[in-house]
Amino acid sequence: MALPFILGLVLFLGLVLLFLMTLPVSSTESVLLDEVARGSHTAAGRSGPAVLNVDVLAKPFVLLRKLASADPNPDLVRRLMLAGYRKPAHADIFLGARFAVPALAALAVAVYVQQNIVLFLMLAIVLGYFIPDFWLSHAINKRREQIKLSLPDGLDMLAVCMEAGLGLDQAIVRIGQEFRISHPQLSEEFMQVNFEQRAGVPRLAAWKSFSDRVNIESARSFVAMLIQTDRFGTPISKSSGTFSDALRTQRRQRAEEMAAKTTVKLVPPLVFFIFPSMGIVTVGPAVITVMKNMAHIVG
Repeated sequence: MALPFILGLVLFLGLVLLFLMTLPVSSTESVLLDEVARGSHTAAGRSGPAVLNVDVLAKPFVLLRKLASADPNPDLVRRLMLAGYRKPAHADIFLGARFAVPALAALAVAVYVQQNIVLFLMLAIVLGYFIPDFWLSHAINKRREQIKLSLPDGLDMLAVCMEAGLGLDQAIVRIGQEFRISHPQLSEEFMQVNFEQRAGVPRLAAWKSFSDRVNIESARSFVAMLIQTDRFGTPISKSSGTFSDALRTQRRQRAEEMAAKTTVKLVPPLVFFIFPSMGIVTVGPAVITVMKNMAHIVG
C-alpha cells in the first residue's frame, strides 16, 4: 500500500514541476477597455463582490509562469473566448487544470488501485490531460447554441428600441442591460461590441469581431445584413424585424424536425428495455403455469 502511494506522490510532484516549466505568461488587457467595462458593469448593477475571483485564483499560476514565455497560446485564448472566458486569468486556470487533473487522477489511482497500477496510471494521465479540452469543447458548443436560440429575441428587441427612437449603439447597450438575466450570453456579446466601439474600434469591425467570436451562421448573416443596411441606407429596424422572423421560422422548423426524429429514437429503448419487461410480466406467469402442469403430467 505504501509503494503505490509513494509512486503517485512522486508522479504528482513531477507533473507539478513540468507544469511550472511549461506555462506561459499571460498578457495584460487594454487599460481603456478595462475601465470602460468596469464602468459599464457598475452602471448595469453588478456592484456586489464576486463569489469567486478568478484573478486571485490564477495569481499563483501567474507568479510561477513569469519565468517562462511571455504570452499564452493564441489558439487556447481564442477557444476560451468562444466559450465566454476572456480574461488572461482564465487561460492560466485552464493550463493549470490541464496539468493538475492528470496529477490528481494519477494520485487517486495510486491510492485506490492495487493491480495493474502502471496501466491504470497511464490511462488516468492521458484521460486527465484531455478532460479540460473535452469540457472546453462542450462549453463552446453550448454557448453557441444558447446564442443561436436567443438571437431572434435580441433582434426583436433591437427593432423595438430603434422604432422608439434609439440609435443602433444605444439600442445595443439597452439590449445588453435588459437581457442580462434572460439571455446572459447574448448580453455579454452585445456589451462587448459596445466596449470595443467605445475603445475606438470601428462599428463594422466590432460587429465582424462579434460574428467571429460567436461563429454561427445566423450571427454572420446578421452582421452581413448590418453591413448592407449601413451601405445602402436601409432602415435597420425593418431589416432586423424581418431577419428575426426568418430566424424564428428556422428555429420552429428545427424543433419540428427534432420532434419528428423522436419516434425513430424511441425504437431502441422500446425494443431492448420496455418490450422485454412487458413480455416477462405478461407471458412469464403463463409460462411458469404451463411448466408446472407439464411437470405434473410428466411426473
